[in-house]
Amino acid sequence: MDFLIATHNLKKQAELQRILEPLNIKVLTAEMAGVELTDVEETGTTFEENAFLKADSGCKESGMVCVADDSGLMVDFLDGAPGVYSARFAGEHGNDEKNIEKLLEALKNVPEEKRTAKFVSAVCCCFPDGRSFTVRGECHGVIAFEKHGNGGFGYDPVFLVGDKTFGELNAEEKDRISHRGNALRKFVEELPKYL
Repeated sequence: MDFLIATHNLKKQAELQRILEPLNIKVLTAEMAGVELTDVEETGTTFEENAFLKADSGCKESGMVCVADDSGLMVDFLDGAPGVYSARFAGEHGNDEKNIEKLLEALKNVPEEKRTAKFVSAVCCCFPDGRSFTVRGECHGVIAFEKHGNGGFGYDPVFLVGDKTFGELNAEEKDRISHRGNALRKFVEELPKYL
């Protein structure tokens, strides 16, 4: 069975594919499926709302089952920021380097015990018949004082879980503990009810 993922982020597509493969689901980007998707304005105030906006739009435009993820980083010291604005925290959408710089600057003199944070992922699945469901996964950690590791994407090099950042973990290690991995395991449990 083919599912469309409403993202141009090939790393997200690969992550989703690894986790859904045991269900014999092939995850396709719009380019792979030969469809053109409108870039959806993420006007939601929660990860769940934004995930639904993207999945619903992708489903309606393609006629395929569509999955979308909205995820981000919530830092306790910053009252949950950057939150739903994680990808555009520094003003330019998707500039990981600038986002990390701004985050580290905002936490410059903050001691380790006050640098707690969580990654959140909401994954929504919309079906052509109008049904949909959304699951949420979280992973708690601490913001490092500097970047470590070249793996992952986004804030991964500064998000510490135990003694390693997400940027230092390989794909399998990250999938086991990450917010998206946690959300997708719930997704895999929920999905059979809709098939």
